[in-house]
Order: sequence, then C-alpha cells, then structure tokens
Amino acid sequence: MKIAIVGAGIVGVTTAYELASDGHEVTVFEQRSAAAEEASFATAGLLAPHLLSPWAVPGFGHALRLMGPHATLRLAGGWSRANWAWLRRWRSTARAGSAPAAALERLAQYSQGRLQTLAHRHELDLEASEGRLVLLRTEQERTQLQPALQVLRDSGVALREIGADVARQIEPGLSPEAPLAGAIHLPDARAGNCRLFAQLLRQGTQGSGVHFAFNTRIARIGTSPTGVVVHGETDLRRFDAVVLCAGMASAALLPALGLRLPMAAVYGYSVSAPLRESTHAPQASVVDVAQQISITRLGQRVRIAGGAELAGADAEHHTATLQRLYRTLNDWFPGGAQLSSGVQVWRGARPLLPDGAPVVGASGVPGLWLNTGHGAGGWALACGSARALADLMAQREPEVPLDGLGMRQF
Repeated sequence: MKIAIVGAGIVGVTTAYELASDGHEVTVFEQRSAAAEEASFATAGLLAPHLLSPWAVPGFGHALRLMGPHATLRLAGGWSRANWAWLRRWRSTARAGSAPAAALERLAQYSQGRLQTLAHRHELDLEASEGRLVLLRTEQERTQLQPALQVLRDSGVALREIGADVARQIEPGLSPEAPLAGAIHLPDARAGNCRLFAQLLRQGTQGSGVHFAFNTRIARIGTSPTGVVVHGETDLRRFDAVVLCAGMASAALLPALGLRLPMAAVYGYSVSAPLRESTHAPQASVVDVAQQISITRLGQRVRIAGGAELAGADAEHHTATLQRLYRTLNDWFPGGAQLSSGVQVWRGARPLLPDGAPVVGASGVPGLWLNTGHGAGGWALACGSARALADLMAQREPEVPLDGLGMRQF
C-alpha cells in the first residue's frame, strides 16, 4: 500500500519503519525541520516498566493535587472549559480504577523487547542504561504504590522492595543525608535517548525507501478518496491509508472527520547537564515518587525531568518548577552534574488522554488509522505500538493484546 504518516516524532518514525519493513511505500509528513523535534526531543528517557513513571496512569502513585506548594499539576492556562473537562475525566478514571494499566504495561514490555531487537539489528547506540530505583521518602509512599506493584507482579515484571542501605549499594552516588525510607528496585528496567534513537532509525528508514517531507504541515485529512491536503495546497495527495501519529496535531485534525479525542497537552520540563563526577551521579535511572521527578544517566549526561502544567505551547518557562528539578537533583546526587555550563533546558508537551493510554488501531473512518495520545509513555510504548499497528493494518493479530487501547468513548 501507499501510506501517509502524519508526524515524525518517535511514534511516527517507528511506525514508518515497521510499515516499510512490511513492504509498504511510506511518506512521513512533519511540520518541523527534523524528526523528534517536539514531544520526543528531550524526554525523561524512561522505558519499561511504565506504570511507575511519572504521569503514566491516573490513580497510580501520587495523588493529583492542584493547589499549594506540593501541587502535582500547575494550571498555567487557567480554568478553561477544555482543561476542566479533561481534569474531571482524569480524576474520574483515577477514582474508578478504570485505566487500562495491565494492557499498558504489557505494551511497554513488548515495546522494550522490540526496541532492543531493532537496536541490535541495526547497531544503534541509544545511550542505554539498565536498572531503576523508585525512591521512597516515607513508608506511606510505599503503601500508595502497592496497586501499581501488584499490576507489575501480575505482568511478570521483576521487582524488589528494598531498604535504604541496599538502595545506596545499588546507587552509590545517593546522598547519605537524603531522607530515604526505602526503594523499589527494577533490575530489568531500561532507559535511553529517545531523540537519538528516532534520528538514527529515521536515517535507516530513508535508506529503505521511506520519504520524509519536513517543514510540511497537514491541513486536512481526506477520506473519499483517502489522502492528505498539505497546508498551502488545494489538491489532495492520494494514499491508500493515512496514519495519524502527530500528538496534539492528531486531535486537531479529527473533528473535521466527525471524530474527537479529549487530549490535553500536559507540559513537562527536562534539564540535561554534563556529567561532573561519575561516582556522585546515577548509574542508571531513579524516580522520586514524592516529587514525580526522574533522574537518568544518558551517556555522559544526566537528565532531570518532571513538572506538569496545563498551559500554551508558547508559555514562559516556570522558574519554580525548574528550581524544583535542580533541588531534587541536589538532594539525591549532589555534585553529580555540571550545572554551570553546557546545560540544556527543555519544555515539551505530553499529549495525554484522560485514561493515560494511547489510541492504537482503526479510527472507524475508512482508510484512517491512529497511533497517538501516548502521553508520558511515547518513548516507552512507541516501538510496540508501531509493530502492533502494522500488524492490524495487514489484518494480522498483533503479538501483544491491545485490549482497551483502541478507539473508545471517554
């Protein structure tokens, strides 16, 4: 088939790879000048297990708080009707425990395996690290995590609940002065550089015949016949199928087709800094449950990621959130990163649906397929979502169940 993909983030690039591997003629349309320039640019880097990552699933981990110094979500965009409706749905999902947590974790595990296969097959260096600690400041945090831990155990994920002394043996750079009640050790967890992997894979797919049309924005999706209309053009470019992998832009293109996805751009931050002293830095990745912040070793850099705000794409960086990232790094790994020069600060969107899960599969409109709304898990879920979608488009049963991850009502 001749297939158009809208979006060249990590989900779009991996989808292009899988469809081209199946023999399809693929064109990827991207409004930016390169791959992985928006939501995939400087992500936290966390791969599976997914459920213990910040903002993975409503109702797991820390409660959603909107007010006070310990608020977990900042409403910088005000109380708009869309923001309020999305928050109400997210909270309702959390209270009901109705998020497809098990399906998400299965997809994350499958995706990690697929990513490792691709990295090995094409000899791609993604600055990967192995192992993760979920740091607990209090025993109450351990109790709050038990539902997520049970899902992980049921999914066959290796984990250990450990004390502070063992945690510091695993991560010797942890400050002895930091209040640490214990940790969850995930020995098989992985982390890596999302943008680096996307760009390396994109180079490989171009060699396989995938065409990337950068600086090209799609204005409309056509369904009869199937195709896309590029911004500034009047004629439809015809394709046999169109796959939307464009995050928030996907949601903007759907209403004209009679479809709606209640997606919100929940913006987060990351700070990437050169490694200063290896023995004082994380060896792999850690997650501070209380702060909903991750600290990850990516090659010769340390990346601190966290924060959540409902605001516009052009909003100014929130100083207090960035200070919290720096403070959390200093709490756990003082002296581990060089913060006086060479620091990259990034703010990017997590395109989140109210249940925290993506939509992977047929849209209900002939010729239109969806692989979008991955939220905080775009990197963790991309390779698996892409392979599963390619199987569905070929009318094959995917190797991983997608229960609760198709087009659905919210």
